[in-house]
Amino acid sequence: MSTAVERWIEEQERLAKPAKVYWMDGSEGEAWRLLEIGMSEERLNGPVFQKLDHQTWPTAYLHRSHQTDVARVEHLTFICHPNREDAGPNNNWMDPVKAKKILSKLSDGCMAGRTMYVIPYMMGHPDSPYAKACVMVTDSTYVAVSMRIMTRVGTRILDKLRNRDDFIKGFHSIGDLNPDRRYITHFPHESLVWSVGSGYGGNALLGKKCVALRIASYLGYKQGWLAEHMVIMGIEDHRGNTTYITAALPSACGKTNLAMMESALPGYRVWTLGDDISWLNIGPDGRLWAINPEAGYFGVAPGTSMQTNPNMMKTIRRGAFNPTLFTNVALDTDRNEPWWEGLDGAPPENLLDWQGNPWKPEVGTKAAHPNSRFTASIVNSPMLDKEAENPKGVPISAIIFGGRRTRLIPLVVESFNWSHGVFLGARMGSETTAAAAGKVGVVRRDPMAMLPFCGYNMADYWRHYLNIGHRMSRPPKIFSVNWFRADENGKFLWPGFGENIRVLKWIIDRVNGAVPARETAAGLVPRVEDLDMTGLDMPKDRLEKLFAVDMKDWKSEADEVRSFLKPYRGRLPGEIREQAEKLERQAR
Repeated sequence: MSTAVERWIEEQERLAKPAKVYWMDGSEGEAWRLLEIGMSEERLNGPVFQKLDHQTWPTAYLHRSHQTDVARVEHLTFICHPNREDAGPNNNWMDPVKAKKILSKLSDGCMAGRTMYVIPYMMGHPDSPYAKACVMVTDSTYVAVSMRIMTRVGTRILDKLRNRDDFIKGFHSIGDLNPDRRYITHFPHESLVWSVGSGYGGNALLGKKCVALRIASYLGYKQGWLAEHMVIMGIEDHRGNTTYITAALPSACGKTNLAMMESALPGYRVWTLGDDISWLNIGPDGRLWAINPEAGYFGVAPGTSMQTNPNMMKTIRRGAFNPTLFTNVALDTDRNEPWWEGLDGAPPENLLDWQGNPWKPEVGTKAAHPNSRFTASIVNSPMLDKEAENPKGVPISAIIFGGRRTRLIPLVVESFNWSHGVFLGARMGSETTAAAAGKVGVVRRDPMAMLPFCGYNMADYWRHYLNIGHRMSRPPKIFSVNWFRADENGKFLWPGFGENIRVLKWIIDRVNGAVPARETAAGLVPRVEDLDMTGLDMPKDRLEKLFAVDMKDWKSEADEVRSFLKPYRGRLPGEIREQAEKLERQAR
């Protein structure tokens, strides 16, 4: 008798009609066979994979995607709850019956002449009580190799899948890559993701944002845990004690740099468990425990260098069991090496841009696509925490929310309580930069950095967040950070990067009750004498500006928060409404 997973695969085979079906086993030999297949497969502008110089970039390969397929497509991403209200104003909704009709038509025969790769994978350590068993199919060797890097793939996972029918399902096909026939659809009630027409990571590596956040957030809502867009990191102090924290920061706010930071304080060291996603469960001890459901990094290449993130550079230059992939970066043809804007040194003499065309600076375009990526195994990291493979995860002492704000928001604020902390996360946002389309300096709200990734109504998500806090006997403290506050001339007041350890030290001191705090209307902020400034020369008046709170300047902030929350008012938790009303009163 066939198992539930085998029956599901047979259904997908009848629909997609592939030339053959290959069940992945996760072996090392399989990895290199898939790369060989990709190097001989001609797609669009060349082979799927191009081998780079393995002397300087061990196990590295270049991949180029179609020029219309270079990023997540939020407008083509749908959450298909039976009830539209359950999807909420934060999501594009499509009726699940209609969605399946469209996707079935697009998927009929979509793998003809191709191989269907069956990928049994686990989000989280296979022995973790918090991990989830998954299976997906794809017709892309790039996706097959990438999923091996980003998740735990293998026959061991298949053995777990054979004995259950509650696995998360994923169907992916690149189709014909026509944007008019591109859909990324999620069916949370069925734990199903169905993606057609894209080969780009966030749309095609279904374990990433699709499963690890959109599907998992809904599972967490139903099962009593949280799937969050957060780094997990440990801060080791001068006594050898490690405190674990999570942090949610929207794009362009230094999230990965924070997770892999080189500490500027002697005796303090940062350890990384994950740079993107955290699953948070209440443990038997009443504390919040975090696991990283992923097994790799899928990072933005431009701007990554030995100056900005030396530990990530060491990670992507290390050889490992799995290869390292570079997607849509430029190619130095003299050295057969990847290159991107922001990499150390001047541009090489002979470059091909991300589309494979000859490139010179005077062309006026970027050589590497601004969203070009690297995909690397987490075991490559020189700062991987010793608890990274612990099935129980790590206990979280602090949750940090952050954004890019040049005014108002202090460098660090501790919330008064859990409800106030959830409100800090709910109203967080970042100002648009010159790199973003539209007007510069406009605040885009991104609650908990989850706006594009919450698989259900965000008002229900906030209620769930509040309930999680009430259920814990030892909840973590909640903080907000803002590395980007500027002076009247627009210059950043805080140096950032490795100096951020000083803020993290204060947060840990607050967790341990080692220092007092100064109360403001915005929350609890440090006394300047309690911030460890050893080795950093900064005038006291400048430091004080970083923590200044003048509520008469907050009226526009209060008005914008009210406007942002308005579409959710039918389901908005009372605690969030009360916090918003309090902010309005303070800003009058």
